[in-house]
Amino acid sequence: MKKKIAILGSTGSIGTQTLDVISEHNDNFEVLILTANNNADLLIRQALKFKPDSVVIANEEKYQYVKDALKDEDIKVFAGQDAIAQIVETADIDLVVAAMVGYSGLRPVINAIKAGKNIALANKETLVVAGELIKNLIQDHKVAILPVDSEHSAIFQCLVGEFHNPVDKIMLTASGGPFRLLSKDDLYSVTAAQALKHPNWDMGAKITIDSATLMNKGFEMIEAKWLFDLNIDQIDVVVHPQSIIHSMVQFKDGAVKAQLGMPDMKVPIAYALSYPYRMASNINPKMQLGDYANLTFEKPDMERFPNLALSFEAIGRGGNAPCILNAANEVVVDAFLKDKCSFYQMSDIIAEALAHIGFISEPGYEDYVNTDKLTRLFAQSKL
Repeated sequence: MKKKIAILGSTGSIGTQTLDVISEHNDNFEVLILTANNNADLLIRQALKFKPDSVVIANEEKYQYVKDALKDEDIKVFAGQDAIAQIVETADIDLVVAAMVGYSGLRPVINAIKAGKNIALANKETLVVAGELIKNLIQDHKVAILPVDSEHSAIFQCLVGEFHNPVDKIMLTASGGPFRLLSKDDLYSVTAAQALKHPNWDMGAKITIDSATLMNKGFEMIEAKWLFDLNIDQIDVVVHPQSIIHSMVQFKDGAVKAQLGMPDMKVPIAYALSYPYRMASNINPKMQLGDYANLTFEKPDMERFPNLALSFEAIGRGGNAPCILNAANEVVVDAFLKDKCSFYQMSDIIAEALAHIGFISEPGYEDYVNTDKLTRLFAQSKL
């Protein structure tokens, strides 16, 4: 039987690549639900091609446009954030691909877990904002979280067959982004256009900026803590400019396992969709070690890239601090993309938010909602 898939954020980078993988293996998968935030035209094209049961457009102003375009199809059309959060409870779904960007992915993922759905998680902010809450829900509802991020997929693959062996530490690799070699003085004047030119990966705008500031690696560190039940001192970040080793695991005996491959997100996406099996791929070229004679590693510079240090600070405090970190970051990244904020102003505002917003040591869901709202207002006031 075909595995029935719901894709939250089908028009984004991960969503479109997930559909590419499904197209290549259409005997194995059926697209049941597609959701998009604002890109109605692409959502319509995807719906016409994949014939899902339902589509949801978050922007309610575009509901009629999507509905009219699909009026001759047997496809249900809904609109709004509430509809996205509710539709993941659909009985027939086997796997929810959480590819929405940012905080907006939290509520749908919570609802999907409560409905007993397995999650292919690309929305790292879900675990950054509410990692402890999500971890408890996963245990209560006995669902699987399959990581889609290349780094977490690499760790997951290294741990297959090793779950009885204790982990000494994991090493998350980072490309270093487009500004790895720039001095601190140079970083004061970099632009969004420069930041969007990632040397190795083809990603959406928000995650590309996060890669340039190393906030993305900070988020991945927090996500890894919850995914793999680690202490922070068990997580290292290593800059690996070639992006061939996607992450490593060191065990108690000193042995290190690494997962290697070309920097192509379709590999971890396919693994999450098909786990525990591996599907054949037409990715070309496949990796040839002879083409990579020099694989190098270096420590991240947290003075030039303070967002990584702020991430360690936030998860070290725990509670709602990572939620503050994420909300402030979403505001300043949006401002940076619109040339309303400089590179280092982003870090300054995030640090101010962490110092200003009230700390809650044991937050519940409503505390996360309120923290997110208060932090966004505070960050906006600082722009």
